Amino acid sequence: MSDERTPASDQDILAEIQAEVAHDLEEERPPSGGPTYQVIGALVALVVGIGGAVLSYGYGMGSLRQPGAGMWPFVVSVAIALMAAALLVVGRGLNDSEKFTRSSVLPAVGLVTFIVLAMLMPVIGFEIPSLLLCVVWLRFLGGETWRSTIITAGATVAAFYFLFLYGLRIPLPHLF
Repeated sequence: MSDERTPASDQDILAEIQAEVAHDLEEERPPSGGPTYQVIGALVALVVGIGGAVLSYGYGMGSLRQPGAGMWPFVVSVAIALMAAALLVVGRGLNDSEKFTRSSVLPAVGLVTFIVLAMLMPVIGFEIPSLLLCVVWLRFLGGETWRSTIITAGATVAAFYFLFLYGLRIPLPHLF
């Protein structure tokens, strides 16, 4: 028995599926926020980038050959600030932002927990604040199961512990 489909009918089926998926995604998408929300988002990112750069500078920059604890957070924060500044320039002409909803609070909670990590790390070390941050992000912000949260958080903190302290020899404050 031969297949009676022609290439044209396969293309039609594929086009129908793509149209249906696009329609479903459009229905789930929050309403558009317009250029105002784009600018607000860029300003928030700019503040986060500048704040991160200032905080990470306080950890010590070191040198390129022997980076200090603040080197990579500083680099990432400067990159965030530069991208936010670029978005401020072009953002007024874009329409792809979404209106703020209840889920818009989740990144703010993530930011606050990250700031708490930065404040606790010099006081009690790297391990406990990092583990708590992972648990909050995975379980409460990400909705993961407790089993997945515990395994992923433990493995992540252990991996970063060995990477930063032994692999890169970055003198992070630590307990062990």
